[in-house]
Amino acid sequence: MKTITTLAAALLFTAAHTAYADGASRLDKIRESGAIVIGHPESSVPFSYLDASQKPIGYTVEICQEIAKAVQASLKLPKLEVRYNPTTSATRIPLLNNGTIDLECGNTTNLPDRHKLVSFAPTTFVAQVVLMARKDAGVDPNNPATFRGKAIAAQAGGQTFRLISEINAKNNYGIQVIGAKDTGETFLMVQSGRAAGSANDDGLAYGSVASSKSPDDFIIGTKGLQLAPYGIMEPKDDPAFKKVVDDAVIELMKSGKVAAIYEKYFNSPIPPRGINLKYPMSDALKRALAHPTDSGDPAAYE
Repeated sequence: MKTITTLAAALLFTAAHTAYADGASRLDKIRESGAIVIGHPESSVPFSYLDASQKPIGYTVEICQEIAKAVQASLKLPKLEVRYNPTTSATRIPLLNNGTIDLECGNTTNLPDRHKLVSFAPTTFVAQVVLMARKDAGVDPNNPATFRGKAIAAQAGGQTFRLISEINAKNNYGIQVIGAKDTGETFLMVQSGRAAGSANDDGLAYGSVASSKSPDDFIIGTKGLQLAPYGIMEPKDDPAFKKVVDDAVIELMKSGKVAAIYEKYFNSPIPPRGINLKYPMSDALKRALAHPTDSGDPAAYE
């Protein structure tokens, strides 16, 4: 009898799980809880980082805050609490898929192979992967060959780590690619001399250098190794939630709100230290805002 009861319970659990997977949306979870959870990195200036009071701020965080307002309006909720949960390149996809976070709002590259696990909102930034180094390291950040036999730091589990590893293997440079947990740790490895340079997206590289105590000690490459479109990550196979989020992002683009947020974080003094990246919007991003797409193909942004 015990075996039958256990089997029946298991079948009921499976049926309930299947029904949820087939019919429920992240919108249902948000409606029931009265809260939306934004996942965010903590040191990805200017996309997602902490201000002086340890509050998440940044270009992508602010876009997601606007999305939260659209979700609230779509669900006709009198109030929607916005909660925050830190993420890293290693945790962001698992936390999204297990329901801990509802959106991942940082600097995640929209890659075709990631579409097997998650969905992406229309692209809100188009980066170029570049090398950065100390000026006294004896290397040229525009020439990976000059890093032969040296170390390059990159975020573990991220596209930049994979890219520099592929370049290293293809050309037999003998570079030691060191994995870091986030952008902040990647920069510290270069700053401390543990690595001769770092591989990172240009926006993050400029943010890290500008935020340092001695920006003039570093040089950032101008030769891009690869285009990297950024998108806010969404749960996979949830068309209802994706439509609300995507529609909100597209409306923000059409209204000029995304461009205004860009100016705030890339061409104006930003907290907590009032640094100004002075980083004009690229032609690739202008095209992406004028013609919204969630494509993970870098060629779509050329």
